[in-house]
Amino acid sequence: MKKYLPVIVSLLLIAVVAYIVIDKKNRQHLTITKELEENIGLFDKENSCVQLPKFLTKMKIRQPVLIDLTQKRFKGIALQYGKGLQKVLHPKQWEQFEHFGTYTLDKQGNIYLIPMPYISILPTTFNLQKNLYKLDTNTGKISIFMHFDEVNPSAQNPYGLQAIAYDCEDETLWIAAIDESDYQSQKGIIYHVDPKTKSILHTIEGFDALSLKIIRTDKSKFLLLGSARDNGLYRYDLLYQNKSQKPVKIAHLPNHNEHIRKIKIKGKNKLELQAIPFSYTLIAQTAKQDRIIYTLKWDSVLKKWYIN
Repeated sequence: MKKYLPVIVSLLLIAVVAYIVIDKKNRQHLTITKELEENIGLFDKENSCVQLPKFLTKMKIRQPVLIDLTQKRFKGIALQYGKGLQKVLHPKQWEQFEHFGTYTLDKQGNIYLIPMPYISILPTTFNLQKNLYKLDTNTGKISIFMHFDEVNPSAQNPYGLQAIAYDCEDETLWIAAIDESDYQSQKGIIYHVDPKTKSILHTIEGFDALSLKIIRTDKSKFLLLGSARDNGLYRYDLLYQNKSQKPVKIAHLPNHNEHIRKIKIKGKNKLELQAIPFSYTLIAQTAKQDRIIYTLKWDSVLKKWYIN
């Protein structure tokens, strides 16, 4: 019996490790509220239609170019470029409207910028959160592109406009605001905007979106939404819109205190979800060290989605 003891111990250890691995994977599967395939279908990464600003070509600045909104070295926006991204383009004019939290590009290379209150509230803070800003592709100047007078941030909730996504197919913008919300109630609005006319085409009311991303799958075309209220990932069907439609939760992060700040399509049936803590109070949302990266992937063998 003694001579078989090492073998028995080894087998037990293998069994324990296998149980832990399987249990961990099962628990990861439990982070999905429903099968994503049933909610949005399968997808793949598409070539983006957006371009970098045209003024960079005139300045003979070539890719790679990194759009920097971290606020660590430069207020507002900065463009890092060159070998090792060691060079920086940061005109003083780009500091005029204080701080930005996120952005999107369009087909022409315009950069649309979402404001962000930063650390402390100044007399100008609340008015700055009412505007969508545009860095012009030709001139390189930043200006107020649209003013949302109905957006009213306050000392209790200093956030106004919060997230943005660009639709390559119809060249429209989706813009989220969370100014009216508090700890008890969710009163966020998502605006569907035509940038050519600066008109509001449609609104989704009663949802606080911290992030937005458009995705086309084999089932439909969706607006993905990271919630400011919980750790959930939601979807809104863009091809079958109706007035009564509400965003539907399709997955959630393992940690209840994390919220999805950025959604990226990384490949075939693969999403990257960047998460931050969020509580409607002032935090430096762009700080990279505060972000936790999750990958949402399709397991073709088990026919399930999982987060790791």
